Amino acid sequence: MVVLTEPDNDHLPIINNNSCKSPSFFNDIPVIDLSKPDSKNLIVKACEEFGFFKVVNHDVPMEFISKLESEAIKFFSSPLSEKLKAGPADPFGYGNKQIGQSGDIGWVEYILLSTNSEFNYQKFASVLGVNPENIRAAVNDYVTAVKRMSCEILEKLAEGLKIHPTNVFSKLLMDEKSDSVFRLNHYPQCPDIQEFNAKNLIGFGEHTDPQIISVLRSNNTSGLQILLKNGNWFSVPPDQSSFFVNVGDSLQVMTNGRFKSVKHRVLTNSVKSRLSMIYFGGPPLSEKIAPLPSLMEGEESSLYKEFTWFEYKKSAFKSRLAENRLTLFEKFGTS
Repeated sequence: MVVLTEPDNDHLPIINNNSCKSPSFFNDIPVIDLSKPDSKNLIVKACEEFGFFKVVNHDVPMEFISKLESEAIKFFSSPLSEKLKAGPADPFGYGNKQIGQSGDIGWVEYILLSTNSEFNYQKFASVLGVNPENIRAAVNDYVTAVKRMSCEILEKLAEGLKIHPTNVFSKLLMDEKSDSVFRLNHYPQCPDIQEFNAKNLIGFGEHTDPQIISVLRSNNTSGLQILLKNGNWFSVPPDQSSFFVNVGDSLQVMTNGRFKSVKHRVLTNSVKSRLSMIYFGGPPLSEKIAPLPSLMEGEESSLYKEFTWFEYKKSAFKSRLAENRLTLFEKFGTS
């Protein structure tokens, strides 16, 4: 068993002082079995009602999952002085504490990688003392499998919406210029929560994901929460063999608000560390994002101005995590 190192002493936890309703604890989140013929309709329903669902029977080899998780644990278990050699994340590389460039801080360290451009794995390999090709292969095998699954989900989604062609969403991820990214988040075991007189210690603050789709897998550790329509936070039961899917801001726009990009956050765990691996499926930078005409009913008007993914990405990453990033791109200020 690999024991993850404790964070350095100056890495203080972030106390959530915002008033919010208590989390909901239940197990009836949408579960989509990709092998079932009705999965296309269930995906549409889940995107409409939750903006979030769990995927089983996904065909991503456990070997790929285990291999990458093992390499990630080794890296995050290294001394901070060694890990810092793989940073700073600007935007890619190793990051610690700071989330983005707008002042958001969390009880988290991470590795951020581009999926569609060459990345120098040498600095990560040097921390572990291994061949950089080992790291590259572990990341590529995992990301390739998860991207394939993401495209399958998006094509089932298009089929359920009766959109033709059914690759209207997936082709954006498959494009060689796709701006997709991959992130490994590590949330170290937190000090005793009572010591800080707070119920919620924020690992990663509440936010929506700006891309089309986000696909997350974590070790068997709780912490992920999504914000329900009734204003309650729902604690997602951990499941290390399944994947969790979020609707992103771009998909919300493309469906003209029919699907909602779900707000989510991660709380720290006082018992064990949490490791999550997230694939963010994004379109090419020049891709124009707007509601699909085939989803506009009758005289329905577009709720959003047309924009490129580059324009939205630039705006989104200048904002704070909790802000409604789509506000600047709404026509009527309705969402």
